Amino acid sequence: MARGPSKRQQRITAAFDALCAAMARALGAAEGAREATVRAHAEAMAEMWLRTEGLDGAQADPELRGLLTNPRLAGPLERVRSDRTAAFGEWLDGGPQRLARILAEAAPDAAGREPDQWLGQVGKTDGAGPVPALWSIGTGRIGGAEPGLPVAVPLLDESHLQITSTHDSRARAEALVENLLLRVMSSFRPGMVHLHVWDVGQFTGSLPGLYPLTRTGLLTVHDPSMLAQLLEELSDRIRRVHTRVLVDGHPSLRAMAETTGGRTEPWVVAVLVGNRAALSADDHRQLQRVARGGLACGVQLVLLDVPMTVNAPIETVRFDDSGAASTSMTGPHVTVEPDPPLPTAEVTRACHTIADEHERWRSRIGTFADLLPPSAQWGTTRSVSGLHAPVGFADGLPVQMALSDAAPHALIGGPSGSGKTNLLLTMISSMAARYGPDELEFYLLDFKEGVSFAQFAPGRRDRTWLPHARLVGVNINTDREFGLALLQFLSDEMRRRAEAAKTHEVTKLEELRDADPDARWPRIVAVIDEFQYLFAERDAVTRQATLLLEDVARRGRSQGIHLVLASQDVSGIEAFWGRPAIFEQFVLRIALPRARRVLAELNDATLGLPRWHAVLNHESGHTHGNEVVRIPDATGKGSVDEVQRVLHETYAEGRREPRLFDGSRSPRFADLLARLPEGEPSALVGQCIDVAGSAAAVGLPDAPGRNLAVFASAGREAVRVLGAAAASLAGRHPRGELDVVIAPLVAEAAEPAQRLAEQVTAAGQRAETVTLDGLRARVVALAADIGGRLGDTTPRRHITVVLYAADAADTVLEREGTEALRKLLRFGPETGVHVLGWWRSPARLKALLTMGASSDDVGAWVALDVQGSELQPLVPGMMIPWSPRPGRGLLFDRAQHAQPEVVIVPSLEGS
Repeated sequence: MARGPSKRQQRITAAFDALCAAMARALGAAEGAREATVRAHAEAMAEMWLRTEGLDGAQADPELRGLLTNPRLAGPLERVRSDRTAAFGEWLDGGPQRLARILAEAAPDAAGREPDQWLGQVGKTDGAGPVPALWSIGTGRIGGAEPGLPVAVPLLDESHLQITSTHDSRARAEALVENLLLRVMSSFRPGMVHLHVWDVGQFTGSLPGLYPLTRTGLLTVHDPSMLAQLLEELSDRIRRVHTRVLVDGHPSLRAMAETTGGRTEPWVVAVLVGNRAALSADDHRQLQRVARGGLACGVQLVLLDVPMTVNAPIETVRFDDSGAASTSMTGPHVTVEPDPPLPTAEVTRACHTIADEHERWRSRIGTFADLLPPSAQWGTTRSVSGLHAPVGFADGLPVQMALSDAAPHALIGGPSGSGKTNLLLTMISSMAARYGPDELEFYLLDFKEGVSFAQFAPGRRDRTWLPHARLVGVNINTDREFGLALLQFLSDEMRRRAEAAKTHEVTKLEELRDADPDARWPRIVAVIDEFQYLFAERDAVTRQATLLLEDVARRGRSQGIHLVLASQDVSGIEAFWGRPAIFEQFVLRIALPRARRVLAELNDATLGLPRWHAVLNHESGHTHGNEVVRIPDATGKGSVDEVQRVLHETYAEGRREPRLFDGSRSPRFADLLARLPEGEPSALVGQCIDVAGSAAAVGLPDAPGRNLAVFASAGREAVRVLGAAAASLAGRHPRGELDVVIAPLVAEAAEPAQRLAEQVTAAGQRAETVTLDGLRARVVALAADIGGRLGDTTPRRHITVVLYAADAADTVLEREGTEALRKLLRFGPETGVHVLGWWRSPARLKALLTMGASSDDVGAWVALDVQGSELQPLVPGMMIPWSPRPGRGLLFDRAQHAQPEVVIVPSLEGS
C-alpha cells in the first residue's frame, strides 16, 4: 500500500505554498516569465525552514513563523508545480547556488546596475508595449540569511508609494526615492514620464541630483507654499483625462494603451516631501481625491514623510534609525537593505543625458503621418461617446482635441498666415482616419475666397473625394444665405434626431444608438471657416443665423451635432455681444499665434506663440486649460491627399459623392433640370441656395397670374434666366404639346433666341420666332384666341410667349398691341397661355399693368441688377433689402414664398 506524505512533508508543502504566494505577490508573478524566480525564492525559503529546529512549528524561528501566518499571504495564486513533495529532496541540493543563478537571469532591474546602464534604454521604450510593474529598491533578508532576495515595488499604473523615515534615516529615504525615480526616467523615452517635486521645508526642493531635468520640463519643482496649486493641477489632469481621453469604455490609460497599441498621455509622478506633520484638512482631502483617481489617469504619488490614509492602492516603506527598512511588499519579518545612494555626480550626469535626449526628441518635428493611427486601425473607432483625435504634438506626444458632451463645439482663431487652414485640414484628416463614414460626417464651409475644402470633393484632375464629407462649400463670401441654409439644415436634423430619441424614450445620441442600432446616426461636425461673414450685416440673414446658431449650439450636443467655427479675428462679431448662451457652448478653444478674443479675457498665451503652434484649451479658454501644441504641415503632397485616397478606396463604393457648392461657378442647366421634381411643367430659373442644391423653379399651371417676369437693365444674365425657363418648359411638356413663341426684341437677344428655338425643336415642341415688326400682329392674334379657349373644354396645345426686352416693343405695339398684351397677362394663364418676359426695369412692367391689368397678373418674378427699392411697387407693404450681386437673382413667387429668396443664375453651357 502506498504511503501518503508524512506530516513533516505536509508542513513543508504548506510552507512552500505560502512562500510561493508571498513571492508571487511581491514580484508580480502572474506572468509566466516570473515563475522561475518565484520558485527559486520559495526553494530558498523552504531550505531556511528546514534548517530551523522543531518542524512542528512550536519551536520554529519566530520570524519565519510570523511570515507564514501573515494575512497578506492568504490570497489564492497560481501554484508553481502540481507535486511539490516529489521534488522535496532536490531542494536540499545546491539550492542557494541555483537561486543566485536564476536571480541573475530573471530579477527585475538588479540593484548593481549603474547609471550608464540605465541610460542605455533611453528613447527605446514609449510605453506602448508592456510596462514594468516592479522597480527594484533593495535586498531583503530573513534573519540575516543568505542569499538575499531582491525587493521591488509596484509603481506606474499600479500603486502609490508612501515612505516614512526617522531623523537619522531621512537621507537614506531620499536616496531611495532618487534611485527609484532615476530608474523610472531612464526606462522610457524622455517625455513619457514627468516629475513634480514639492518639499515643505526647502525652497529649492529635494533630490538636487535630478535638477538637470528641469531645463526641458521633465521635472517641475514647486514652491513650499503652493501645495494646493499642485494638487489642483493634478486634479485638473485627472479630470481632463477622464473627459477627453478615456472614451469608448476604457477604464484606464493602461487599458486604453493595450487596446489601441499606443500611449498618448505621459505618466506624472508627484513626489511630496513632508516633515511628518499632518497636512491641513483641505490639502488632505484634495490629496485623497488625487490618490483615488490618479492611477487610472497615469498620476502616481510618492509620499515621503507625508502622513495620510487613502482608499487606493498604496505600498509602504518604513525606515528605522539604522537605515534598514520594512515594506508592505515583504511583510514585517523581512529586513530590507535599500540600494546604496548613487554618486551625486553620476546622477547629475545621467539626468543631463536624459534632458539632452528629451531636447533632441522635442526638436524632432512630428510629421502629419505621426498623427494618424496604425493602418489596421483606420476607421475602427466608434463615435458613441464623442470624437477624439490628435491635432498636434507636445513634448513629442500627440495631443488630442475632443468634441463630446463635455466640449461640444470648438472656436478657432488666428490671423492671416498663422496656420488656421493647415490646422483645419489636420483636424479633418485626423478624425476621418479614425472614424468611418457611418460614425462621422462633415459639412465644410469656407466663406473666404479660397478652395481649401474643395479638395474633399471630386475635381477635374483628382476624382477622389472624402467619403465622410456630405457638403463642401467654397467661395461663399457673398452667399451668406448658404451659411444660413446650413444652420437651418442642422436645426432640422437636430429636431429629426430629437423626435427619434423621443420615440425610443431616450434623451441623447449615445442612448439613441443603443436603442436603435439598425439606423444610421453618425456624429456631424460642421466646420465653418471665416464664419464672421455670416454675421457681417445688420439684416435678416444675421438675425436668423444668430437664432439658429444659438439653438444648434445649445441643443446640438445631445444629438451629436458639433460646430467648429474658425475666424481670423472674432473681436468684430457684434451679433454675439450680449448672447453668452452661444459662446458658453464653445468649450474647446484653439488659438493660433497672435489670435485675439478666442481665449478668455486675461489669457494672453498666444502673444509669444511661435509659428506652427497653437494653444489647445478645453476649459472655455481659461488659463489653466492651456496646452501648447505644434501643428504639423498638412498641405504637402502625401498628407491630406493620401488620407483621402486611402479612405476613398475603402469607403467610396456605393456612397453618394459630397455636394460641392462653389460660389464662383454657375450651376449647369442640365444638372438643375435633372433635379426638378416630377409633376406639372415648371420654369427653371436657377438654383436655390440650400444644402441640397435644389432647382429653383416657378410652377406654371393653368391658373390666373402664372406668368414670369425677369428684371435686368443688362441682358447677359437675363437671357440666361429666360432661356432656362423656356427650355425647361419645352423639355417637361409631352412632346408635340407646346408652342413657344420667341420674340428677340433687341440685338443682344438674337443669338440666345436662336439657341432657345433649337432647344425647343430638339425637345419635340414647335418653335416660332417673331421680329419686333411682327410682334403686334402675333400678340393681337393670341389675345383674340383667348376668348375661344376660355370656353373650350377639349384638350388644347399650351403656348408660351417668350419676350426678350419686352419693353422695347412699347413703340410698335401701339394701343391695340398693348391692350392685347395686357389681356394675355390677365387671362392667358388659365387658358394655357403663359408669358415669360424680360423687362429692363420693374417700372416699365408696372406701367404696362397700370390699366387693364395688375401686378397680381405676374405671379412670379426674378430681379437681377435692380435695387430692392425698385421692386417695392410690385409687392406693396413688403420691405425688400436687395442689392444686386453678380450671378445672383432675387426670386419671388406669390404661390410659394412669403419673402423673396436668393437664387443662382444658371449657365446654359452644355445644356
